[in-house]
Amino acid sequence: MRSDAPPLLPILRSRTQGEVLAALLIDPAREWTITELAARLHLPLTTAQSEIARLETGGLVHSRKVGRSRLVQPDLSNPVVTPLTQIIMLTFGPKVVVQDEFAGLGADHVLIFGSWAARLSGEAGPPPGDIDVLAVADDLSREDLYAAAERAEARLGRPVNPVLRSTQAWADPATDPLLDEIVRRPVVHVLPTEVTAVAS
Repeated sequence: MRSDAPPLLPILRSRTQGEVLAALLIDPAREWTITELAARLHLPLTTAQSEIARLETGGLVHSRKVGRSRLVQPDLSNPVVTPLTQIIMLTFGPKVVVQDEFAGLGADHVLIFGSWAARLSGEAGPPPGDIDVLAVADDLSREDLYAAAERAEARLGRPVNPVLRSTQAWADPATDPLLDEIVRRPVVHVLPTEVTAVAS
């Protein structure tokens, strides 16, 4: 687990903390089991448990027992939660929102690239102003792609720039100047949720 303060929001202790907060705060009506949260974020269960314990101690989330599971969600009675949600949406929210809005398109891969991906990976620099998204698919209409980007943009409150490339182009990125640049820089794999190797 990374323990360095993340460039996207250096007031947080770690990138993991930001990702846990994003998953919880972006859909505050949802109750998560800690096992579900750990699976969604690809975290060890003990790490997810520790993060939730800290958040609950600080009054940012509350939990309840149902059978053998503990269900967790944001504590909306805490006046800090609403402004914190806005901050998290602007910083760690893009991965969760892009995953939600692009999930039903049938793309083989969806990646976030550009300045936001660079900051998430730990590169220092100015705050990203927009979100660059690559969808790799052969049968995806541009209308559907742009509609997903518009939904994500409305939720995030910042421009979302979609790019569509074929699976053939993705398999040989050196033939496409934009793809060649993308694979040389940090990217965030959004879909499928399992991390896949970038073509090289």
